[in-house]
Amino acid sequence: MCGIVGYIGPKDALPILLEGLKRLEYRGYDSAGIAISHNGKILVRKKAGKVASLVAEIEKSDGLPKAHLGMGHTRWATHGAPNDLNA
Repeated sequence: MCGIVGYIGPKDALPILLEGLKRLEYRGYDSAGIAISHNGKILVRKKAGKVASLVAEIEKSDGLPKAHLGMGHTRWATHGAPNDLNA
């Protein structure tokens, strides 16, 4: 099953979105992604595997800037291979 979590508010969106994704892990998935809005741009990070793999990818790329709007998702590959591109 897939899951979607979103946040709009005064706090930094990233930790809230990651916590939401961790809470969705029980549903089963093969990849996860985060998108945040920052300075008029949408910044995306996505990774095949568990949410921990996504967190490692975000940390590897020097994180993401603070944002007050974002969404995250988990994906189960019903179409396309479970890889980074399709995450």
